[in-house]
Amino acid sequence: MDLYRLVRPALFHFDPERAHELTVQGLSVASRSRLALRALGALAGGCHDPSLRVEAFGLTFPNPVGLAAGLDKDGVAVPALAALGFGYLEVGTVTARPQPGNPRPRLFRLVEDEALINRMGFNNHGAAALAARLRRAKAVHGDWLPPVGVNVGRSRAASDEEAPGDYAASLRAVWDVADYLVLNVSSPNTPGLRGLQAVGPLTAVLGAARRVAGERGERPVLVKLAPDLSPEDLAAAARAAESEGAAGIVATNTTVSRPGLASPHAGEAGGLSGRPLAPLAEAALQALAGATKLPIVSVGGIWDADDVAARLSAGATLVQVYSSFVYQGPALPGRLCRGLRERRAATGPSAA
Repeated sequence: MDLYRLVRPALFHFDPERAHELTVQGLSVASRSRLALRALGALAGGCHDPSLRVEAFGLTFPNPVGLAAGLDKDGVAVPALAALGFGYLEVGTVTARPQPGNPRPRLFRLVEDEALINRMGFNNHGAAALAARLRRAKAVHGDWLPPVGVNVGRSRAASDEEAPGDYAASLRAVWDVADYLVLNVSSPNTPGLRGLQAVGPLTAVLGAARRVAGERGERPVLVKLAPDLSPEDLAAAARAAESEGAAGIVATNTTVSRPGLASPHAGEAGGLSGRPLAPLAEAALQALAGATKLPIVSVGGIWDADDVAARLSAGATLVQVYSSFVYQGPALPGRLCRGLRERRAATGPSAA
């Protein structure tokens, strides 16, 4: 029996952001208890099956199912999230200095659509604080943690001209503790940010990342793109990323479109995630798979093992979940891994 189905109504009784805070706080507390970590690990059956292992951009992933950025912005719950069986975790989005984000309310549940809308605005405690937490987590738990990526974004106070230097400041702060980095140039909730996906600005930001790599040593750097770009613009961004030495593409971020929503919150400003995002994320994956040889991390509307298998078959190397984790709870990674393993056992790895 999935106990989360019993708990979720009480959790969903809270304001969405308050429920998010309570969840992350609970996972943070669990991260400090080996007993709690073992209990959470009992949900992860199947996630460490060798048949699910993935090699990508120089890293080994225990399985292809990762947690997308946004849930643990400040890296406070990495051990507990890892214990649940995720093949990797992406923390952030983090900025060079702490910032409060946009005014509340800024997170909305669209229960009728199994979706979320957020306009958080990169609220976080800053790159240096995140780096310190990751360093402690790796010192204590590094022998079993999966890869942990850090997603970095432009500070709200930074102008377009200052963006490369602002990204470089964040990257320098987290570079040594991140297994990979993601340049978030596609959130709809920081004014002007999505303009950085154009070839010229994106090349400048990637150039800043290359300079940090020259100072600190190589790390895989990926670029996160929006689902609202045309196939031609997605391809152009991917080509720019490839030519500037990026290790991969994360596709996609949230969408500003509102495709056939039933919820009364459908008109809220911000980025939409969850089930309604799936067709756009699938279309972006298709466009990118035909435009680049870079590994693609597919995100958006992944709900079950069939979705995971379909994205992998369509050209993704890895996948990430977020909204489905909110709606389905902590057993989700184990459920996805077992489903993918069973599907492969029945049809062969080529089917996924």
